[in-house]
Amino acid sequence: MASKKNSPIALFCIVLNLLFFFTLAISSCRTCADQYKPKPPPMPMPTPIYPTHDYCPKDTQKLGVCANLLAGLLGRTKGIPPKTPCCSLIADLDDYGAALCLCNAFKANVLGKNLNVPLSISLLLNVCIKKVPKGYTCYV
Repeated sequence: MASKKNSPIALFCIVLNLLFFFTLAISSCRTCADQYKPKPPPMPMPTPIYPTHDYCPKDTQKLGVCANLLAGLLGRTKGIPPKTPCCSLIADLDDYGAALCLCNAFKANVLGKNLNVPLSISLLLNVCIKKVPKGYTCYV
């Protein structure tokens, strides 16, 4: 007889537990649904816009003073020559213009024969507190 008296209480506890379980499951699904929403694609990085011309506003022959600085940086001479003569020529140019002028100087063989032109341009620009523009390549 005791089992029949406990039967309604047990049934009530089971129903209460199921109700509690489904309430939690439904409330937590709202936050789960937010997780599976598609994320918007990331914004692409803007590509720098460089001038389309290959014109250097400086006299390429004057950039010959950079040859001494480059020789010092590459260890071809003792000590490092002063950077002022070379850097003052490209100081008023932006990074692209400075790289372009140095590239033109290599093409004109003003800076001497060099096997590693990208490294040389990078060295000269770094000494003159400039950077090689992203994606820039000098074709000699």
